[in-house]
Amino acid sequence: MPTDIVMPQMGESIVEGTITKWLKKPGDTVQRDEPLFEISTDKVDAEIPAPASGVLQDIKVAEGNTVQVNTVVGTIASDGERAAAPAKPTASQPAPTLAKLEAAPPKASTPASQPAASAVEEEEDDHARSSPLVRKIAREHNVSLSQVTGTGLGGRITKQDIMAFLERPQAAPAAAVPAAAPSVSSKPAPPVTIPGDAVPLTQMRKIIAQRMIESRRTSAHVHCMFEVDITRIVQLRNKTKSAFEQRHGARLTFMPFFVRTAIIALQQFPIVNASLDAETIRYHRHVNVGIAVALEWGLIVPVLKNADELNFLGLQRGITDLGERARSKKLKPDEVEGSTFTVTNPGQFGAVFGLPIINQPNSAILGVGGITKMPLVVTDADGNDSIAIRSVVHLTLGYDHRLIDGAVADQFMALLKKTLESWGEEVG
Repeated sequence: MPTDIVMPQMGESIVEGTITKWLKKPGDTVQRDEPLFEISTDKVDAEIPAPASGVLQDIKVAEGNTVQVNTVVGTIASDGERAAAPAKPTASQPAPTLAKLEAAPPKASTPASQPAASAVEEEEDDHARSSPLVRKIAREHNVSLSQVTGTGLGGRITKQDIMAFLERPQAAPAAAVPAAAPSVSSKPAPPVTIPGDAVPLTQMRKIIAQRMIESRRTSAHVHCMFEVDITRIVQLRNKTKSAFEQRHGARLTFMPFFVRTAIIALQQFPIVNASLDAETIRYHRHVNVGIAVALEWGLIVPVLKNADELNFLGLQRGITDLGERARSKKLKPDEVEGSTFTVTNPGQFGAVFGLPIINQPNSAILGVGGITKMPLVVTDADGNDSIAIRSVVHLTLGYDHRLIDGAVADQFMALLKKTLESWGEEVG
């Protein structure tokens, strides 16, 4: 008996998912637990493994469609079992209107009618093997779908196919049908306005947009920025990173220094680690740090739970693990929930600093700018000033002024600055 492939339940609060990509096509051999398709939910994007080994028999739900959890989206024929004919396409996969064409009595063909008949057949064929979205994109770019190779079920043209075609250097608009010769009294045609690209939002982008607007409407955003001399940390990392990697099998990055320092400051100022729940302040017993991870297709914030109970090595391993699994779509829904404080790092792309939006329901977010060398006035133990080249980072705290006063935010950041500049903790 064939094995059903179903839309998985990716958490108690998740009731539906969108299939964003099939990694196999009907007729392909699949192995149990091999990535089979990708989905997007309101929590995570994830790769879904095959429930059994065999041959992908058919795909019942095409890419781009959203269905309820436990919906059958395809079937796998067991090894040695003959694959049955594909099921009838769903509403998202319209079948060719062959009955209509066969029912129509044939007409005598004439040279004048042949081009029109070919155009009708081509149009109906394109309609049968593409979605309304694909045809809309093709119309906007004046592209004939006959030029596009379909990779979907039965040669169906997917959105990825049309977008890949448009991105090809040799891709060009379909040749326009010659217009009838204008009469002597005809006026010149007005210039044609070519619209810009119109690409639907991905599921992840929709969620990001919704949450950013909600956060702006919910929290009274205020930001404060501190300049921090982390020369001591830069020198320590340069000195120990090779030995650290050899000993622990993990790269030594700057992120655990900032996370560890933030935890120390949060323990001294628990209001920054709290949440506002209606007219109640909820103080959290542990520090669950959200680590913003930039992806090629969006942004996600996996959470390092109970980070206050981890040592430096545990922080580095946890941060690395979450980042790698976020990029490979291996996160579970509960790993992007429950943060009490968030750290984001725009500096990795060269930004001096940023003004990050609070990750609800947190009350604060720390933005880490780029680390740069600059001349600073340095005061020695005797009170003498001199100018030296130092490694400097600009840290920004975005906080909810409904809950956190400016004085508290500044004290929090002052402690964070002091801890970083006088770092004395072993890194393992």
